[in-house]
Amino acid sequence: MNKKDKPIVLWFRQDLRLRDNPALMMAHERGQPIIPIYILDDVNSGKWKMGGASRWWLHQSLHEMNKSLRGNLIFEQGDPKPILYDLLKKTGAKAVYWNRCYEPWRIERDKQIKQHLKRNGFEVKSFNGVLLFEPHEVLKKDGTPYRVFTPFYKKGCLGRGGEPRAPIPKPKKLKLLNHTRLKLDDLKLLPDINWYQQIQEQWQPGESGAQKCLKIFLDNGLKGYKDGRNYPALANVSRLSPYLHFGEISPHEVWYAVKEAMIVDKCESDGEHFLSEMGWREFSNTLLYHFPCMPYKNLQGKFNAFAWKTDSDLLRAWQRGQTGYPIVDAGMRELWYTGYMHNRVRMIVGSFLVKNLLLHWHHGESWFWDTLVDADLANNAANWQWIAGCGADAAPYFRIFNPVTQGQKYDQLGEYVRRFVPELRRMPDQYIHNPWEAPIDVLTKAGIKLGERYPFPIVDLRVSRENALKEYKRISA
Repeated sequence: MNKKDKPIVLWFRQDLRLRDNPALMMAHERGQPIIPIYILDDVNSGKWKMGGASRWWLHQSLHEMNKSLRGNLIFEQGDPKPILYDLLKKTGAKAVYWNRCYEPWRIERDKQIKQHLKRNGFEVKSFNGVLLFEPHEVLKKDGTPYRVFTPFYKKGCLGRGGEPRAPIPKPKKLKLLNHTRLKLDDLKLLPDINWYQQIQEQWQPGESGAQKCLKIFLDNGLKGYKDGRNYPALANVSRLSPYLHFGEISPHEVWYAVKEAMIVDKCESDGEHFLSEMGWREFSNTLLYHFPCMPYKNLQGKFNAFAWKTDSDLLRAWQRGQTGYPIVDAGMRELWYTGYMHNRVRMIVGSFLVKNLLLHWHHGESWFWDTLVDADLANNAANWQWIAGCGADAAPYFRIFNPVTQGQKYDQLGEYVRRFVPELRRMPDQYIHNPWEAPIDVLTKAGIKLGERYPFPIVDLRVSRENALKEYKRISA
């Protein structure tokens, strides 16, 4: 076998697609056969191995990816370094290509793999197929990373060279080699108990599902996005986050599809606002790249002295959507039933956990990690630090979301609450977000007995807010 006939190993990771896949296109353009492989790495991930909802999604996505590769995708699990080395030796391949990931544990692992393979005479190339901009390139003039979003996005991203690169087309007539050993089911990504049935009804994982999701958003959700994104009962959200996380669609493709729709549908303001939200995804990943401690360490050191409470009953009530505050409970139940939560509601339930219940943001980060289908280390950690007030560009700590007024403003008719808290569906709009204030006859007519069918509030909003502000004042003195 001459050099031009030797295969290239293509290591799929968080890039489970054929469109706009730089590593795949480069391997394809070489004209050599491609050996595609996915390795489930629960060895190096440690604490950050995927949660249950993510593993369900991954199983479905790998199934779709394997179909796209005509059944040639290799499934392996364990430490990728010996697996890749063994595959290269057995197949006679001389090169490995992959698209980079930016979680700290992956960066360290990939660096060691690259060094090991190069020392043994193999070609190793990596590409950016995950982010619009490289985190190590988006820096201030003094060479330090941005810690505030607006200058990061406007100066660091858009100001340094304009638009991101254009998407790469899907390669045609891939030359694929089959070296299958394990089957997808051997990875045991699906739990023994079928708790994911309701989630399964909500989503279509895979590249095809991602394209459908993008089209639905462009057709029905982009126009009116700037304001509508705040209302959980409306369709002005993209729901692209899990597809972006698993790389079933590239951010470049989404970027340019939105740009085109802005012109066609004359919704420039809505489109620019959505693109800035994609900028927040870039910002979170850049923060994680420069501050790898972000998932477990406060970026603002003064919060290390914060006196968090320990109360398993309060935490359990929050997790189960039994707090007595309807919009909080609706959000937590939406998460459990669908693997997803509306972004405005994520802020409300997050604020309630850390500022009304005074429970550490680590509890929220951990719960979201296990239950979100779009669980992403950078976004999850950055968003929880933002809402807790201890992050780089954090919300001021004294910005405490009142779940009653938030519900009355953004779910005025109670549509969202009634969808996920059906026991309150007969409550009149006036009391849908504050049922404990309803007269007894109203509760009786709605079939509600507080403390039985629906709980009393587990904490007083005014008192808990005052306690949170006192503690913040103490650590800021």
